[in-house]
Amino acid sequence: MGLIYLAALAVSLTGMVVLDRRFRLFFWRDARRASIVFVAGLAFFLVWDLVGIGAGVFFRGETEVLTGILVGPELPLEELFFLSLLIYSAMDVFGAVTRRAEEA
Repeated sequence: MGLIYLAALAVSLTGMVVLDRRFRLFFWRDARRASIVFVAGLAFFLVWDLVGIGAGVFFRGETEVLTGILVGPELPLEELFFLSLLIYSAMDVFGAVTRRAEEA
């Protein structure tokens, strides 16, 4: 049961990569720029999470859908996949909107 959420995040992230590849939305349009944006976004949200954890605002909680693997105090492995999906989704939406505006 603990791998369901992680698997769902991985499948969703794979879908975003497939969409990006098919329509050349962000990484397949400019891999260097996309890598910088992705890493900067991931770093920003990880710092945000760590500050929230340190302040006692964010905590892991007990649930059966998480693997139980922690990459930091109160920071589950699934959070890295969730943040990656969040950032990749935003990047693909930006790429799609930009492409649509260029075509208009």
